[in-house]
Amino acid sequence: MKEPYKWDNYSDQPYPLQDKNYKKQMRKSQIGSLLKTFLISIAVIPFSLLMTPFVKRKKIISSEFFCLGVNFERNPKETLEMIEELGVERILLRIKLWEMQKLPLLKDFILKTKDKKITLKILQDREHIEDLKLLKKDLETIFSALGQYVDIFEIGSTINRAKWGFFSVDEYSRFFQVAYDLKLEKFQNIKLIGSGVIDFEYHFTAHTLFNTKKYRYNGVSSLLYVDRRGAPENMQMGFTLQDKISLLSTMVWLSPKSSHELHITETNWPISGTAPYAPTSEYECVSEELYADYMLRYYLLAFASQQVDSVSWHQLIAPGYGLVDNREGIKKRSAYKTYKFMVKNLKNAQFLRLDIKRGYYILQFLVDNKLLQIHWSLKTTTLKKEDFFTPYSRDGEKIEGETLYIGSSPTYIFIKDEIKPSYKE
Repeated sequence: MKEPYKWDNYSDQPYPLQDKNYKKQMRKSQIGSLLKTFLISIAVIPFSLLMTPFVKRKKIISSEFFCLGVNFERNPKETLEMIEELGVERILLRIKLWEMQKLPLLKDFILKTKDKKITLKILQDREHIEDLKLLKKDLETIFSALGQYVDIFEIGSTINRAKWGFFSVDEYSRFFQVAYDLKLEKFQNIKLIGSGVIDFEYHFTAHTLFNTKKYRYNGVSSLLYVDRRGAPENMQMGFTLQDKISLLSTMVWLSPKSSHELHITETNWPISGTAPYAPTSEYECVSEELYADYMLRYYLLAFASQQVDSVSWHQLIAPGYGLVDNREGIKKRSAYKTYKFMVKNLKNAQFLRLDIKRGYYILQFLVDNKLLQIHWSLKTTTLKKEDFFTPYSRDGEKIEGETLYIGSSPTYIFIKDEIKPSYKE
């Protein structure tokens, strides 16, 4: 990235902008767009909240729901092997517009992923935001090289953080318009999603979905992190993760600018003791065990919403937040087994229902014509083991003994007969 932007190779993101005067000046130059964001959001968000109960669930392709973020440059041989071992059918890759020389390397990696569905996140820098001719040239190069191999192109990312280069939604809209015009002109079969707003800042999302620009999204992308709130069930301003998904899905459904398709293209928890690789401060970091618990619970809650088409975990190999730590060889964390067992059992599952009672969660799925329940509780409790079910741990180990302890770590219960086990607190 050109100054004043610098990339942090430890946490795979830009460093915060240090030039406060530059940041203030750029914000000031976009005051008109920021005002539009405010006015649009105060109209759209309350109406969307009112309409939320009327948005129907849709049919989610479970095999494509579980997506995994992958760095094509990081331990590529081992990465390809682990993609196959995990059984995931969709992966998300990233390319930086300021590193176009790496396009052949990316294409070579994609050709080795066999029959995987590919989501490609195209990361921006300030030069490409300001120089739309350069943007068009490089996007055309990417679409020409990869259009037949990539299922979804995500145009831009993290548009509501200045360190990523954008200072307003209007700037992003002009950026996305270039990609959309190219699609109409030369690449009509490609699929484009946006707008890549990070966190629960839907006032920016509202502006990207309700404006007078002449473009359409094939779906909406969101970097829906909840790590600063701790557990995925925790509330923010009265909204749980499921509430946030429901509101976002409603906005997508109401928008004239998008197909009703929603992709969470980035989420994770930072891992304790991994600085400087962790993308946040130690305060937000969690243990490796909680990381695995939270990851699985996030996926289960998002799956239960039946409103999210895919969730991409960020990412496979990353010392500060990945399933694998590569600082001293390849070290697979507990979450690696968690992810593998989750995909194995749920990638062909049909969601049936979610029951929540005093912090006790039960999800029910139909898998190969058999009933699967997944239990966890925000307060540790017990469940008597019955003859008609077989329990497994979060990571796929069969649980022996007469009493199950249900807590933070979800327990898989495979039902032999269609009888629902009871629980007690």
